[in-house]
Amino acid sequence: MAEGVKIDREKVEEVLESIRPALRFDGGDVELVDIGEDGTVYVRLMGACSGCSMSLLTLKGGIEQRLKQAIPEVKEVVAVNLDQPMF
Repeated sequence: MAEGVKIDREKVEEVLESIRPALRFDGGDVELVDIGEDGTVYVRLMGACSGCSMSLLTLKGGIEQRLKQAIPEVKEVVAVNLDQPMF
């Protein structure tokens, strides 16, 4: 069985920190929840981002794109709601 992908949590946090000013400008934020062994990064969209109709665009066109550019091992970014199971 193949070994899982190793993604540095600190590097993910650095990329998210660089995105936060734009999210906060619109009243939102993002929190790193987990990093899966398959290269999936799980985040929680908070504030205005959590219920915004543009949240999918923010997630895929903004957060995921930036993470993939900075960390090629990232395969996907998934938004989770912490009161529901991730898997």
